[in-house]
Amino acid sequence: MDRKTLVAEIFRKKSFLCVGLDTEPARLPVSLQGWPDAVFEFNRQIIDATRDCCVAYKPNLAFYEALGAEGWRIFERTVEYIGKEHFIIADAKRGDIGNTSRLYAQAFFERLGCDAVTVAPYMGEDSVGPFLGFPGKWAIVLALTSNKGSADFQLTRHGDSEEKLYETVLRRAQTWGTPDNMMFVVGATHPEAFAHIRKIVPDHFLLVPGVGSQGGDLAAVCRYGLTPDCGLLVNASRSILYASPGADFAEAARTEALRIQQEMQKWIPT
Repeated sequence: MDRKTLVAEIFRKKSFLCVGLDTEPARLPVSLQGWPDAVFEFNRQIIDATRDCCVAYKPNLAFYEALGAEGWRIFERTVEYIGKEHFIIADAKRGDIGNTSRLYAQAFFERLGCDAVTVAPYMGEDSVGPFLGFPGKWAIVLALTSNKGSADFQLTRHGDSEEKLYETVLRRAQTWGTPDNMMFVVGATHPEAFAHIRKIVPDHFLLVPGVGSQGGDLAAVCRYGLTPDCGLLVNASRSILYASPGADFAEAARTEALRIQQEMQKWIPT
């Protein structure tokens, strides 16, 4: 999905919600326990319940890889079920060089049909560049993540520089791609950073985790992070997936997704 199409969908739906499909077998409702296809069935019902509330889905590869070969089949079926009308992010956090990155890109873009892959930039331009050579596809580069450990490296200053490491990543990485094929991950748990980040990357989309269970402030993210064409994909995973532990999980997921979408609607630029 190219940028023009993504922006059009955001304005059509009045939503920039991304639903994270971090599906854990141990947290499936009792009503699905024992089903031969329980994880996929859970995903299917969540997708059906939230399609009109969101513009993107983000399956986290770890939750599927942990299930072995069957998990990969579930991931592939989930991507196929989502279809082409939603932006699909493979949350894989890949980070290697040369042919390895190229093959990762081929796997997710050509084989699996995803629109974007999260990528770790630690190994530099030649680890990210192979993901940027596919028309209509995106690399989503980790910059300032939502976890507590982000302070270990991302918020530190290096050498004699006054610049924090995540700022260096933003400045350097944006020279590798364009706002049409590169996004950045910026956690909602750092609301104070968004205004500054927008001075560095005014036109790039930001993928924003940390709203919902991690306590990120959606209003602050919107106040400082929005651009004229929105420029945000805000992800919520557990708060939607596990809104109810009962047989009504899909209805509860829809209620939570709709609540977030209605809050987002107030912020959509007109």
